[in-house]
This record gives sequence, structure tokens and C-alpha cells, in this order.
Amino acid sequence: MKQVPLLALLLHATSPVLAADIGLRGAAPAGPISELRLGLGAHDPWSPESGTADLRGEILFSKPGSMAETSLIPRLHLGGALNTGGKTSHAYAGVTWTLDVTQKIFVEASLGGAIHNGEAAARPGRSALGCPALFREALGVGYRIDANWSVMGTFEHLSNSGLCRKNRGLTNLGVMLGYRF
Repeated sequence: MKQVPLLALLLHATSPVLAADIGLRGAAPAGPISELRLGLGAHDPWSPESGTADLRGEILFSKPGSMAETSLIPRLHLGGALNTGGKTSHAYAGVTWTLDVTQKIFVEASLGGAIHNGEAAARPGRSALGCPALFREALGVGYRIDANWSVMGTFEHLSNSGLCRKNRGLTNLGVMLGYRF
């Protein structure tokens, strides 16, 4: 679980240098990665796991060449959340749609799946998630600081949708800082 956020942190730390070296700053992405994000989240404030925080990282991939300017075509994403209090951490993958509301403000919706290290059944201080694999939905509202940097508020829900015996799910709130190539 720790490799996904650590990888995102490493890529994020080197991305401005790499982007400048190959002439991508402010241009449409020429490589497979279009954006990197790091953030913090309140870990399910309404559950037995409340009171802890998540360190988050996410990689968004470029759209296929001729579809890059079409907002209806989603981007693939990979991400993860490492819980700082030893509660449930997770890694996820799926697709993200981004819609520009204005030149600076955008909204996003994501769908996909997640795997986690949480509990299948309830025990003190832990949520009963039922299955090792969950569905993941997320919404975000963001603000573009400039051509490369953005900040966004996020809402994320993970659940097995009733496919397993227990289904407490997780609902996380957060903020992420993004760097777009």
C-alpha cells in the first residue's frame, strides 16, 4: 500500500524539473502522465475510524491523442491513501471526467475500484468493509491557480454495494494540490 503514495510523491517532486527539461510546461501533455496530485484527507469522519487522516496521491494519465480536448472522454487514474493512524489504507484505479465550469473553476467525477487493508468484519475502532475489493466513486471541485497548478476539494466513497455480507463503506473528505503538465 505504501508504494503508491510514495511513488506519487517522488514523481511529484521531480515533475517540474522533468517538464521543464522536455518542454512540456504549460503545453498539452506529450507523455503518458497528464497530472500528479498530492493531498490530505479526513478519514471517514462519521465512522468508527474517525479522527484520523489520510495522505493521498494520484496520477492522472493523458487522454488518447486526438481526444485530448474532448471533456466527455475520461482520463485513467491510479491513486492511493495511506492512513496516518493505522486504520484502513487503500489503492484505487478507474476513470476521471473533468469539466471546466470557467477558465479557473472545474468539477470532476471519478468511478472505479479499490483494494484495501481494512477489516471484513467490525471490531472496535474499525469499519466492517465486507470485501477486499470495493467500488469507488469520487467528486471534486477545483480551482486552477495557473496553467500548471490547481487545488481541489474532494469527496470519496468506497463500498461493496451490498455484494458482501458487511457493507459499512468509507466516506472521505480531502484537499489535493495538483500539477498539470
